[in-house]
Amino acid sequence: MKKRFLRDLEVSAIGYGCMGLSHGYGAVPKRSESIRLIQSAFDLGCTFFDTAESYGAGENERLVGEAVKPCWQQNST
Repeated sequence: MKKRFLRDLEVSAIGYGCMGLSHGYGAVPKRSESIRLIQSAFDLGCTFFDTAESYGAGENERLVGEAVKPCWQQNST
């Protein structure tokens, strides 16, 4: 996957918008399915996940953090 720099941070050129995983487009997926989806995107090279505090009153950021934590830990060793 191509990469881009956002100042000093290198991220994938293609990002994943995570808002729909916690609100905004009707019924949200099961948490386990959302985590699997985020981790699959990471496995495919996506490292840019778009989230915001306002998505689900912070729940979206907690979800993304929970999903990517094992990915980052695995890649940092």
